[in-house]
Amino acid sequence: MKTALIHYWLTNVRGGEKVLSAIAALYPDASIYTHAYQPCNMGGLFDGRDVRETFIAHLPFGRKHPQAYLPLMPRALRSLDLAEYDLVISSESGPAKGVRKRTGQRHVCYCHTPMRYLWDMHEEYYRNASLPGKMAMRLFTPALRRADIASAEAVDLFVANSAFVRERIRRIYRRDAEVVHPPVDVEMFRPAKGETSSRGFFLCAGQLVPYKRADVAIEACVRMNLPLVVAGAGPQEKALRKRYAHCPNVVFKGRVDDASLRELYINARALLFPGVEDFGIMPVEAQAAGTPVVAFGAGGALETVLPGKTGVFFHEQTPSALCAVLEEFASQSYSPSACIANARRFSMQEFSKAFASVLEKPSGCTGGKDLV
Repeated sequence: MKTALIHYWLTNVRGGEKVLSAIAALYPDASIYTHAYQPCNMGGLFDGRDVRETFIAHLPFGRKHPQAYLPLMPRALRSLDLAEYDLVISSESGPAKGVRKRTGQRHVCYCHTPMRYLWDMHEEYYRNASLPGKMAMRLFTPALRRADIASAEAVDLFVANSAFVRERIRRIYRRDAEVVHPPVDVEMFRPAKGETSSRGFFLCAGQLVPYKRADVAIEACVRMNLPLVVAGAGPQEKALRKRYAHCPNVVFKGRVDDASLRELYINARALLFPGVEDFGIMPVEAQAAGTPVVAFGAGGALETVLPGKTGVFFHEQTPSALCAVLEEFASQSYSPSACIANARRFSMQEFSKAFASVLEKPSGCTGGKDLV
């Protein structure tokens, strides 16, 4: 089948882009459509591929800040002529699925999450937006929500990256979805034979933005005087560094590359994961390194961490709740081999098999509306 892949924008490499890369590997001849493409920031993921941009890329600063043109993206998607393709696969957590489809064409949407800034996290994004941003959200959110709902009607099959996201799809779009967990490069983080570790500190890693709640992990470790390494950058980094500058047990590493992150995973006593993620790749990476996870008991972590075997959950997003669980954690032992074995469930190979299997199901096509 002649195939087109749609992704919201390709301007940096995060979880969604890695998933698209894995899907693209299954369809080596597929064309890739996106609102904006910056190959210099993509680490060679799509070098040599046929990547085509919408008109968003040609607007002022469109490639650098495509999100600024969010209100125009439904129109940009509808302007794409995909009539030559038999299969369209959209990769969605920003506007990607709202393309026109012809009769007989199949549209599969791999949904990382319905757009957070329109739905579940709208209030948080609004609260942290600038005054112009707040005005834009008030003006455009109702129309963007209507366009998002309408575009879901043309999807034949939704594939969710977790059961947590499947429930969001049911609630927002009133559609069911298959669950295929995203691929994680577990072999890259696995300790080499004979490699030793110190297991001397706790680790909190990821982008330092409010909803990831790094503040909960830091405050808990400060109260208990536990050594903590914070690896990541983002809008909260400066404020957190200033707030905890007097705490010698908290070390801020800033943004780290994969090699440095691997070393941190291997030497950490546990990964502290206090946020709610749609799936959450970092707990899988940590387990691939043989490291258990102490996670807030919500979101995708419930699907990737085995309590009592590869980690433990706390159930209130507060430093006090995390402190109580860290005391429990200190009295238990976790097998690195059990963590590594659990992480293998999310390997690249498992993803490829599961995604291909879902697309081969005759019942997979649910008859989304044709948009012509």
